[in-house]
Amino acid sequence: MDNILEVKNLCKSYDKFSLKNINLELPKGTIMGLVGENGAGKSTTIKAILNLVNTSDGIIKIFGKDSKENEIEIKEDIGVVLDEGFVSEYITPQGINSIMKDIYINWDEDLYFKYLEDFKLPKDKVSKEYSSGMKMKLKIAVALAHHPKLLILDEPTSGLDPIARNDILDIFQEFIQDEEHGIFVSSHITSDLENIADYITFINNGEIVLSRTRDELLDKMRHCKMH
Repeated sequence: MDNILEVKNLCKSYDKFSLKNINLELPKGTIMGLVGENGAGKSTTIKAILNLVNTSDGIIKIFGKDSKENEIEIKEDIGVVLDEGFVSEYITPQGINSIMKDIYINWDEDLYFKYLEDFKLPKDKVSKEYSSGMKMKLKIAVALAHHPKLLILDEPTSGLDPIARNDILDIFQEFIQDEEHGIFVSSHITSDLENIADYITFINNGEIVLSRTRDELLDKMRHCKMH
């Protein structure tokens, strides 16, 4: 099975925190959940994969290509949802469409507006006036609207009510159905990942402490309960 994302011996040091030898493999057609407490290193790992922070060591391959050497080409095929805002909150979704058309070759205006409709997001309202759940749905619409092959998502269900969360999780599962796409998603809501993730990876204090298939982990938990 081909890997859509490979991380080998990734290291990143700050004054009071460091990522230590992060190793990950995400096969095509699968979802990996990255689980950890706040401050465990989830967001730093994602930023390092996206080349948003300088790393001291390690190799990252996306679609089999070096993420630094082929950054522009690779990012064309990645949909990203980060915790912090991605555009000014004073721009309407209509305005975001105008910006994104110039950024992504494969930007699909019709698909974007379909997501806005499905998510019941007003097109002419500045996103500052959106609730936190609506802002998250807008980020997800933007991430999906240029037909990416890989989604990299940082806490994409935070701020969503249970019904909206289930709708988004359904979209994520549809996204990987053709066995050519992949999703790398961080979350502290482990119940979400239990429902959709094929692999669950635990990070603590900047280190991977466990990475298993979901079925292996659920079997282990059942086994522990029986004893």
